[in-house]
Amino acid sequence: MPDALPRRPWLVLAICCMSLLIVSLDNTILNVALPSIQRDLDTSVSGLQWTVDAYTLVLASLLMLSGSTADRVGRRRVFQVGLVVFTAASLLCSLAPGLGWLVVARILQAVGGSMLNPVAMSIITNTFTDARQRARAIGAWSGVVGISMAAGPIVGGALVESVGWRSIFWLNVPIGLAALFLTRRYVPESRAARARRADPVGQLLIAVLLAALTYAIIESPHLGWASPLVVGCAAAALCALLGLLWYEPRRTDPLIDLRFFRSAPFSGAVAIAVVVFAALGGFLFVSSLYLQDVRRYDALHAGLFMLPMAVMAMLAAPLSGRLVASRGPRTPLLLAGAALCASAVLQALTYSERLPVAVLVVAYLLFGTGFGLVNAPITHTAVSGMPREQAGVAAAVASTSRQIGQTFGVAVIGALMAGAARTDTAAFIDAGRTAWWIVAGCGAAVLIMGTLTTGRWGRATARRTARQFAAEETKEPLNA
Repeated sequence: MPDALPRRPWLVLAICCMSLLIVSLDNTILNVALPSIQRDLDTSVSGLQWTVDAYTLVLASLLMLSGSTADRVGRRRVFQVGLVVFTAASLLCSLAPGLGWLVVARILQAVGGSMLNPVAMSIITNTFTDARQRARAIGAWSGVVGISMAAGPIVGGALVESVGWRSIFWLNVPIGLAALFLTRRYVPESRAARARRADPVGQLLIAVLLAALTYAIIESPHLGWASPLVVGCAAAALCALLGLLWYEPRRTDPLIDLRFFRSAPFSGAVAIAVVVFAALGGFLFVSSLYLQDVRRYDALHAGLFMLPMAVMAMLAAPLSGRLVASRGPRTPLLLAGAALCASAVLQALTYSERLPVAVLVVAYLLFGTGFGLVNAPITHTAVSGMPREQAGVAAAVASTSRQIGQTFGVAVIGALMAGAARTDTAAFIDAGRTAWWIVAGCGAAVLIMGTLTTGRWGRATARRTARQFAAEETKEPLNA
């Protein structure tokens, strides 16, 4: 069925941005509340990791399924279901009597969240067909992440201090209900011209890969890397990865279309999304514990300390969208990598219990600038040059990469900090320095991959991939 033309495209963009707002707010507010959750529910650092990673893990596992399902059965329909599930699960999170119940409610949140952001991006891609307008729309979309970062820590800190950590989940309810009402009224239904068949085997392999690898990383500090359970999970993850690489190319409608990765810019965007969001997950996790457990700030003041990072992310995102529209993705990617790397190196070299406030603020400003600049080129590169009929799948691959990165960032850096948190402040600081060097490596990776994949060679692979898509879809021979 051809896409319906929306009468008010910028209103459609605003409605889609509401879904991103509740998902992003939920993430930033949760990090500020982690120490309070730890005290109230009497849990360990690994318990906090599962509070974050249970959500991102399930989200990453289901994003591509939701994207392809939306392309098949209707994007507006799936988007509305996601809003209902996410909003209801948020209420359940606020009622959780213990850590196990909270983790289960977070999993249900992830099921709903998987139907929001990639589907919304698919709606935006099919609404803004002009390349320049699409780049500006994606810049505005990315700016919502900055807004949530600016509002999340402060609003979350104020709620935690005045009402308690359970109140952080209440914010999703009115926003979710408003987005549901507006979607029903103003967002047109759309779907791909050709329905893609479900891929349950591919879905199962992705879930096993992510779950087994995440479990092995999080639990290894307690069980040991030589533990049969950890080794078994690592082996299961490897087998699932090999199974995906063997099975998916043999399907007519694979869950992961490996043909996308023939394009160097697309592959680079996916890899950059993983390392950037790993850096973000580690940044938020370590900073929340450092500000509240080491420097002894309350949740509100810890949120205020993260404000410089959030404000810069909010300001840099629309600027990045304009840069992508006028100069392409290379410039914002290189600037982002440099800023992320500089922020982490500054903290790695100066990290201490009494780190000067000015140094901390500068580091947070740099991180926010880098993070704000990187989202628009990632999303634009992921969806540009791909068939519009597969916009949902392409956007879902990019969104999945973000969640995988954040999952592994929290898992790896959380595992690094878990042992230190059980000893003393000096051990925490030593582990924190190592964590910041890992984040610096992520920034350097953005610089390298951004340079390699956005040049002449990268653009040539993207054009060749587009021709191969056209030839394979029409079953015509490809003339190089």
